Amino acid sequence: MDNPEAKAIVRHMSDTSDILIVGGGLNGPALALSLAQAGFSVTVIDALAEQIRADAAFDGRAYALALSSQRLLAAIGVWDRVADQAQPMLEIRVSDGHAGLGPSPLVMQFDHAEIEEGPMGFMVEDRHLRRALMEAMAAEPGITTRSGVRVVAQATSTAGAGVTLSDGATLGARLLVGCDGRASGTAERAGIGRTGHGYGQTALVCAIAHELPHHGIAHQFFMPPGPLAILPLTGNRSSIVWSETTAHAAEIAAMDEEAYLAVLRPRFGDFLGEIALAGQRFSYPLGLTLAKSFIGERLALVGDAAHGMHPIAGQGLNAGLRDVAALAEVVTLAARRGEDIAGPGVLDRYQQWRRFDTTTLALATDAFNRLFSNDNPLLRLGRDLGMGLVNAAPALRRGFIREAAGLTGDLPRLMQGLPV
Repeated sequence: MDNPEAKAIVRHMSDTSDILIVGGGLNGPALALSLAQAGFSVTVIDALAEQIRADAAFDGRAYALALSSQRLLAAIGVWDRVADQAQPMLEIRVSDGHAGLGPSPLVMQFDHAEIEEGPMGFMVEDRHLRRALMEAMAAEPGITTRSGVRVVAQATSTAGAGVTLSDGATLGARLLVGCDGRASGTAERAGIGRTGHGYGQTALVCAIAHELPHHGIAHQFFMPPGPLAILPLTGNRSSIVWSETTAHAAEIAAMDEEAYLAVLRPRFGDFLGEIALAGQRFSYPLGLTLAKSFIGERLALVGDAAHGMHPIAGQGLNAGLRDVAALAEVVTLAARRGEDIAGPGVLDRYQQWRRFDTTTLALATDAFNRLFSNDNPLLRLGRDLGMGLVNAAPALRRGFIREAAGLTGDLPRLMQGLPV
């Protein structure tokens, strides 16, 4: 939007920084730290109040961080703050079957010992990761945080980018980054449309305590209504991401705890002994959503603001952190060359780096969900045989392990644990 009105808005901003980040969840703070440590001044705008974001109560949410994501967090000084609360994922077991009948005998098993780098990833609870990012931002002089306010207007021009906040403040920057989720207001205000569809599935999310140790093993059990992921947390606890058809999920979500567990138990099985709920329960609709562009004038989209995918492979946050690493690297190298960090050519490098990879990943998870979330006997036979073949082929198995660890493709330096 290169017009006199936009230029006037940007020129009269009351507060300026190099980069404005809209969104204070996980990707926004990680990006702010990556950029501030490269020498940029960064302002993070968070719609949630700081005391809400800092609440340390366990609500059951957790993330499967690939090894490459752990390396990024280490590179930006966050990992040491959560390492003691992180559970290594030492093995992944993938199976197919029906609730109450157990899995097919043909399974895929991925053991971290087959690669040299270490655990494939780590499970970290939301409360620990969120607090670690907030503490790291507070200790970084290059970051300013505006909490409890929303962006109500934005403008961009060749002169810069600017936003107006719900408290009336106006902020300016050279680059505006949307880290504000699937319903990104940053993208909408920039006129960037989205494409995608719903799955007719809802994810039921909770944490459970169980009688027996999990030994760091993650399980993915595919059933006709949708997959069930059992992901190890510290202690005798696991995180559950359980997909059901939308109508059935609504019925389950409305149940009391005992009825909820009665539905979960036959799906979960008894391999970890008795189970009980630990923390709150959540549910959210599942769908595929892709922004039609990851960039605009002086604007970039990161994480769910750019792409939202099925949690079937647990790659949502990992894909967002790879966006973070790529954008930080592109912008930092551009600044060192004396380029405009938000120039069209610079932002196009970010889009070229990330759009193909994320679109491919989103479509792959979409196809995988369609392949497994049905009870067609021919498809069941084919996928079970396919899992058995992969499990019997060491080279294929190692390829899947490296993919799960986030070690494939054109990795940004931060995802390798290296400074930009």
